[in-house]
Amino acid sequence: MKVLLVDDSSTMRRIQKNVLSKSGHTDVIEAADGISAQIKLESGEVDLILLDWNMPNMDGLTFLKTIREQGVSTPVIMVTTEGQKENILTALQSGANSYVVKPFTPDVLTKRIDDVMAKVNA
Repeated sequence: MKVLLVDDSSTMRRIQKNVLSKSGHTDVIEAADGISAQIKLESGEVDLILLDWNMPNMDGLTFLKTIREQGVSTPVIMVTTEGQKENILTALQSGANSYVVKPFTPDVLTKRIDDVMAKVNA
């Protein structure tokens, strides 16, 4: 499974990469904002996107809306500090498949990934 990890924090990308690696997902592409994520998404097939909300240049919600408008159906899990109910609803209504609020435990992120991929592959 190829994962596109989009977060402006290199520390957060490293943490998520470690969680992915421990669950056997080592094919990870990284991007620090929505613009570079869009370029990386266009250059190859991706099975899952882990997406932060607050980033420079293009935030995660704008990136999410843009790729959904372009017909990209790749599953997206928002991984963000934006934990207010209205933000979660906005992200889900904009096309996110699931939502994880930072800080998270490795188990929570792994379970969300497993749940989303099980639905996609069902």
